[in-house]
Amino acid sequence: MIKTEPPVAAPILPLDRRQLLKGGVLGAGLAAAPLTAAGRARGFTHGVASGEPGSSRVLLWTRYAADQDVPLTWELSETASFASPVASGSVMASPANDGCAKPWADGLAPGRWYYFRFTAPDGSHSDIGRTRTLPEGPTARWKMAVFSCSNIGFGWFNAYAHAAAANEFDCTLHLGDYFYEYGQGTYPSESEWLGTRAPLDPQSETVALAQYRARYAQYRSDPDLRRIHQIYPMIAGWDDHESANDSWEGGAQNHQSETEGEWSVRKAAAMKAYREWMPVSEEPWAEYEIGDLATLFRLETRLSARAQQFDYGTLLRGMTSPEQGVAALTAFREESYRDPTREVLGAAQQAWLGNGLMRSAKGGKTWQVLVQQVLMGKTASATSLTDALPQGLPDYIMRRVVAGAIASRAGLPLNMDAWDGYPAARARFYEAALAADANLVSLAGDTHNAWAFDLAHEGEKVGVEFGGQSVTSPGFEGYLPQLAPGDVSAAMVARNPELKWMDASRRGYMAVELTPTRATSEYRLLSSVREKGAEVVATKRLSTLAGARALDLS
Repeated sequence: MIKTEPPVAAPILPLDRRQLLKGGVLGAGLAAAPLTAAGRARGFTHGVASGEPGSSRVLLWTRYAADQDVPLTWELSETASFASPVASGSVMASPANDGCAKPWADGLAPGRWYYFRFTAPDGSHSDIGRTRTLPEGPTARWKMAVFSCSNIGFGWFNAYAHAAAANEFDCTLHLGDYFYEYGQGTYPSESEWLGTRAPLDPQSETVALAQYRARYAQYRSDPDLRRIHQIYPMIAGWDDHESANDSWEGGAQNHQSETEGEWSVRKAAAMKAYREWMPVSEEPWAEYEIGDLATLFRLETRLSARAQQFDYGTLLRGMTSPEQGVAALTAFREESYRDPTREVLGAAQQAWLGNGLMRSAKGGKTWQVLVQQVLMGKTASATSLTDALPQGLPDYIMRRVVAGAIASRAGLPLNMDAWDGYPAARARFYEAALAADANLVSLAGDTHNAWAFDLAHEGEKVGVEFGGQSVTSPGFEGYLPQLAPGDVSAAMVARNPELKWMDASRRGYMAVELTPTRATSEYRLLSSVREKGAEVVATKRLSTLAGARALDLS
């Protein structure tokens, strides 16, 4: 248990349809209006947050809405009374940044919990936040709550609520898909939308800066997300949905230039809104030193250098039989698929990461941990699953499953949007990790399901990967509901030598703990996201011993 007490949660009305409909005429007006118009609140509107922790500094965040620039003061203290602040300063909340203010608090002591707050010129205060600096020197333990893929329409953010109530973490990590860019009724569809959740704001897809800002405002009004930000510092990086689905350097699957304008303009808007609303620095990638225990490397795998994803639908177009498809994909596997010029990180980030791994390992750090977005572990579709499918499935499911089966027969992976779609780039990274003699742990999100891998390169052990399940977004159970989740998991583990365990149906988060001898992920699995307050009903603990570079399955 953390020795400091979390600050009291500010009263926040949940943004659900029933609350919006309360209040007669007022309620009817609110329900008909977009949330940004429903209550154009002024002052401190979205609580507080912190991030980018270091041993002597941390980044603070708040939002103060006004029609003009407003100077705020901030103070940071070892007690919630703020009787003797240890640091203070001023920062401007400006409409140019949507009212978001992000000062650095410097000159702090390492390994220490602090409270912080902001004050406006009229004397009003923000919520009180709690944050923590990173330790220096001998460090016996570091524990992180790890989240990804939180789609507000699919359910309640019970994972955030559980981790906040546990009060046992040193920081949180968000591996991306913090929100989703789709318009109302797309993902989820109207039939899948949880009725007690308010409609999206804006109801259209987010393309322009104002739309991205409004979507952040809605998500950050959720009381459980607001609370997790209030009591832990967060290390966060974007995945694709903070901009558009399956984004890459020059575009995205969910971007149509002919109707949505230049990709570069949309990408810039998405990046600006993210950096306004999130407690993150301007650096696209960064490292964090956890005493003598670990170095965390926050990667950027989407917008800086990633090559466009291969698409099985395109590769199989015109094929009239599975045999034709296998032959076409086999030829593709030996040619374009192995193209050494295709990047995920890009040369600059790859060099930074390789040097960082070397410096960390040679400096005596036990663990080198990747805080990144997409799976590194090799995963092919289990062809046995196609034999178990019933007749009469929707065409889009059959196309996806059949394409996966054909790709698997051709020796190709299930997901071309993961590192599996960039084998030469992954090999470059693995070679750098081996050259550094790194004790590698990869943390990844994106897939919505829970995974655990041994990572290997040309017969050598590279490390392990803990792939986290989503906060709310559905996984295999969403598009293969006809199959028992246990059967899906068993078939996938049997098909893929690197994959040692998976959960194919439940939402939640990972509790990742580092010690000098062991790195452990406890997968915390929720009973539901469709009911607010649903609890963790199952856990799975997997770990690796320092130096083993493989999961301890004994």
